[in-house]
Amino acid sequence: MQRLYDFLRRHPTGVDCFWALVLFGISVVSVAPQQETRGTDATALVIPCVLLLCVVIALRRLVPERMLLLAAAVGVGQVVLDVSTMAADFALLVIVYTVAVSGARWASRAALTMGLCAAPVAQVRWPMEDVGMGNNVAITVFQAVPFALAWVLGDSIRTRRAYFAQLEERAARLEKEREAQSKVAVAAERARIARELHDVVAHNVSVMVVQADGAAYVMDAAPDQARKALETISSTGRQALAEMRRLLGVLRTGEHQEAGEYVPQPDVQQIEDLVEQCRTSGLPVDFKVEGTPRTLPSGVELTAYRIVQEALTNTRKHGGPNAGASVRLVYFDDGLGLLVEDDGKGAPHELYEEGGFDGQGHGLIGMRERVGMVGGTLDAGPRQGGGFRISALLPLKPAH
Repeated sequence: MQRLYDFLRRHPTGVDCFWALVLFGISVVSVAPQQETRGTDATALVIPCVLLLCVVIALRRLVPERMLLLAAAVGVGQVVLDVSTMAADFALLVIVYTVAVSGARWASRAALTMGLCAAPVAQVRWPMEDVGMGNNVAITVFQAVPFALAWVLGDSIRTRRAYFAQLEERAARLEKEREAQSKVAVAAERARIARELHDVVAHNVSVMVVQADGAAYVMDAAPDQARKALETISSTGRQALAEMRRLLGVLRTGEHQEAGEYVPQPDVQQIEDLVEQCRTSGLPVDFKVEGTPRTLPSGVELTAYRIVQEALTNTRKHGGPNAGASVRLVYFDDGLGLLVEDDGKGAPHELYEEGGFDGQGHGLIGMRERVGMVGGTLDAGPRQGGGFRISALLPLKPAH
């Protein structure tokens, strides 16, 4: 049955042709009594009308507007030539429904008008003489109701189909928007990982380079200092590898990571360890905390740590051999303030904006992106009297 149903849906015109043949047979059979009562001349015009109305049934879905005009012409011809109503006139009811479903709007309105006028015109042209005026009116109304119901049913189906088509279009549009949002999310995640890798690599590798240069310089004169520098290089390298494993683990797919498998994200409390690491590598750093320390949102703490890390890394890279730096953390009621300054010779501000000398766009641009994600503000530029200054204010709640 399902195959038969699918076949019929794929061949709607063939189904209509079949019903046209059925209607033709019924109409021809019904012509016989008229031949006996009205004569051959009167019934000679019936067959052409039947054929034309059967054509209306057969082609109603291919050209509904044209078939409506053909049905209207046949109806007018019946009235003019005195061809009374017959079984084939059922095609008028069918074409009214078809045009209401799939025809143009003008054709739909015309079909409704034609259907409502068909019954009164037929009743006036061929009145029933053995009934009163009231009964004729009742019969006319009764015959007009099927045309109105056919049009209402067809128009309802048209509205339903349009509604479902709109739902399908909306679903397709939402699917495309979902794919676009997924791509944006992937790009944002890649940018975040790139910033993290830049911070990890730039900071730790710069420490390792400074320590390696120092170890090579005092290798013969002070073996103990060289050994201490090598130990710093080793510990810094292990820390860098641990953080890189954590970041690269984000890129893995199809693996279930256990909670706590990777090193936690740095926070404000680890800034002091970061400062001590810089002091060990030969960069004098003055570190102070003002206000009452307290737990901050994880995003704010990570942003504060990365800003200080990037600022001290730039000081080592661009400040020169005798540069010093200072780091201030200020706890406000509604946020955290950061101030990182150095007195080195510095690098041109344009190079900082381009991401340092590597030109990859992860310097101050990366800082501004981090600060912007937590709704804060960043001010960076040359310091009066020489050096460079970075000031940031990180609110506890992002601005809306």
